[in-house]
Amino acid sequence: MSTSSSHHQSPTRPFPPGFLWGTATASYQIEGATLADDRGPSIWDNFSHTPGAVWNGDTGDVACDHYHRMEEDLDLLGELGVGAYRFSVAWPRVQPTGKGPANQSGLDFYRRLVDGLRSRNIEPTLTLYHWDLPQPLEDEGGWCERDTAERFADYVDLVARALGSDVERWITLNEPWCSSWLGYGAGRHAPGLKDIGKAAAANHHLLLAHGLAIPILRAAVPSAKVGITLNLGDHRPGSEHELDVAAARRADGNLNRLFLEPIFHGQYPQDMLDHYDQTQPGFSVVREGDLELIAQPLDFLGVNYYFPSTVVDTSRATEARLAGYVVAESEQFPDLRVRSLETPGRDRTSMNWEIAASGLTSLLVRIRNDYTTLPIYITENGAAFDDYVDPNGRVLDHNRVAYLQEHISAVHDAIDAGVNVQGYFVWSLLDNFEWSFGYSRRFGIVWVDFPTGDRLAKESYHWYRDTIRSNSVEYATSVGSG
Repeated sequence: MSTSSSHHQSPTRPFPPGFLWGTATASYQIEGATLADDRGPSIWDNFSHTPGAVWNGDTGDVACDHYHRMEEDLDLLGELGVGAYRFSVAWPRVQPTGKGPANQSGLDFYRRLVDGLRSRNIEPTLTLYHWDLPQPLEDEGGWCERDTAERFADYVDLVARALGSDVERWITLNEPWCSSWLGYGAGRHAPGLKDIGKAAAANHHLLLAHGLAIPILRAAVPSAKVGITLNLGDHRPGSEHELDVAAARRADGNLNRLFLEPIFHGQYPQDMLDHYDQTQPGFSVVREGDLELIAQPLDFLGVNYYFPSTVVDTSRATEARLAGYVVAESEQFPDLRVRSLETPGRDRTSMNWEIAASGLTSLLVRIRNDYTTLPIYITENGAAFDDYVDPNGRVLDHNRVAYLQEHISAVHDAIDAGVNVQGYFVWSLLDNFEWSFGYSRRFGIVWVDFPTGDRLAKESYHWYRDTIRSNSVEYATSVGSG
């Protein structure tokens, strides 16, 4: 490995030719205009207007007003030099009630977006579902009901036929774990239910929706590259004690294996089926033929990674404290009997997430070893920090630059280890509505002033632009790796 470079002050690691650099957003987080052009209400409109559900009572009613400022945002993407932009289509814009014919003005908005990307030589990467389920479908049971998966298939057909000629890369679902487990199990996301049995049923119906969408996309867009985006994590036991090892296995089963195994192996992990055996409706909703649909061949896997987890069995929390760890006060899902630990001395983001890029490398190697050799795209990776505009009118987010540099380096480590990673998307282009955290957490490489909506490129934007231009990353100085 060469350590000399005439172009850079410090040695760099080149990426393979054609490596795809991008950035990502989601409809409800940036669009605003929730009542414009006959858009219907989504579960996130409903949830964010529920008192106490979102920090400060924030909603996505205006968000970044991307709906009215699209050209400005397209120009930012063009100046950034990305090869691809990952966005999501809002189902309630296309089908205001989740059923029936397409709302043409909604499709027209995404047509303008796709055309604007194409005119700037940016590949549209279209996510069909990033959590904004039409509220009328939730009123009928939402993802707990099989019918919602069938309605999703109809919606996918409408979008594919309208935009398919100019969109090659399609993502069926973003982070179905969050939709099912945070939305129906923990109550922290829309629709805000706390029912483990319903969360398990939602898990299956989301994957069924993915399976139903695949042949529709392939029929409507013969050239389509079809994938799914999963938020995956690297779980490590806090000790070698058998209870802690088992706790890490349960946490991994819930977050990772309940999605990876049906998609790539056509089955749910038996230990998880046993674990949820007593919950209703749970996985009793699985029908003959469902798993064959879910396991249809894909063209790529999207991986979202933010932080690693060190966990112990709940019964071992006291021992972990005595060993010098800070132990999470509560369990996200009490049935898992898992507590997460803070690793002493490790840097954290303003989401209180540990920074350890090595977890991304080990996760990618594991996916290759255990599940698939398909192309992998890092469809989200980034960090929230307490950014501010300094007296010179700049946002010097050195901590985000360090985070991105370290994680892009970790992607390079995975490629060096033989993992077929073909692209990387920074989350996020813009500071935006960060779900239950409202506007209190900033993930953007572009500063958004709320409520004026003014945009300002941060230091990380300029750093990422240079990274894209050079198709390489400087050797990480391992900021925050503990």
